[in-house]
Order: sequence, then C-alpha cells, then structure tokens
Amino acid sequence: MGKRLPKAELLEEIGVERSRLDALLEPLTPRQMTQAGATLAGWSVKDILGHLIGWQQMNLDWYAAGLRGETPEMPAPGLTWRDIRKLNERIYRKHCRRSLKAVLTDYRAFHQKMLDLIEEAPDRDFTAVGRLAWTGPTWTLSDYVRANTASHYRWACKHIRKWLRAQTKIRIHRRR
Repeated sequence: MGKRLPKAELLEEIGVERSRLDALLEPLTPRQMTQAGATLAGWSVKDILGHLIGWQQMNLDWYAAGLRGETPEMPAPGLTWRDIRKLNERIYRKHCRRSLKAVLTDYRAFHQKMLDLIEEAPDRDFTAVGRLAWTGPTWTLSDYVRANTASHYRWACKHIRKWLRAQTKIRIHRRR
C-alpha cells in the first residue's frame, strides 16, 4: 500500500507509467517480445504482459463481485495472499501459450477496462478505508487499482530494462 490517490492523481500516475512501458515495448520485435529470459523465472516480455493482464482481470472481477454484493475469494479461489508465487505461476501458465497478438490485444483492452473502472467508480471509493468490503480493513480501491496498474507497470519496466541492458551486453560481447 502506498499513498492513496484520488481518481485524478491515480489516472495521471497510471498514464505516466503506462507511457513509459509502452515506450519500452514500441521498438521491440515480435521475436524479442517472445524470447525467454526477461525475468529470473525465464518469462518473456509477452509473459510479463500476460502477468499484467491476469492481475488486472482479477482486480476487475473483485470489483464486479463487490458490486453484486458478493465477497470474492482473495486473491483467487483456494489461494491466500501467502500463495502469490503459486498464483503468479497460474497466471503465467494461462497466458504463456497464447499468441503475441492475443496478449497485446488484451494488454490494451484490460488497461482500458481499468481506466473505465476508475471513471465509473465514485470518488469516495478510492480513498476511504472500509468503503468496499472486499478491499479489507487496510486497503482502498485506489490501493488495489494502483498496485495492478501503475505499480505493476513500473515493475514490468524494471524487468524489461534490465533484460534489454543484458541483451546489449551480449551483442557487444559477441562482436569482440
């Protein structure tokens, strides 16, 4: 949890971080985007995007369940917050065999769905603790949305930049 942001500030931060991530992705070729090794777990850039999609989809599902008066199983059915590695592995397996085109389409679509959620939800839901039952006693909607957008975009950028630097070093080393 970080600084709880009202909608306007949250949208601004998300826009900045998404632009940084898109700028990193723009020059990458399809081969680069599907090459393993962008994370220590061996994920490709495409797999990183699949990870973002998975978490955004869960965030949207939690919110929708809350609107229906339901309490979603958090973070996922049968898992607790201590099971994040297992959950991330499930997300990876769900997206790793999908085509790059399909993942890129969802990368754009789920980002837009998150922006739509922000636009549609009342301002008070973003910064008031306890406003939404599913967010628990210490987190707000702003905390969840921020974690699954801006913060996750920063995380993705960090891994992609590190991987790109390593690729540059490998090319330089091979030329010698």
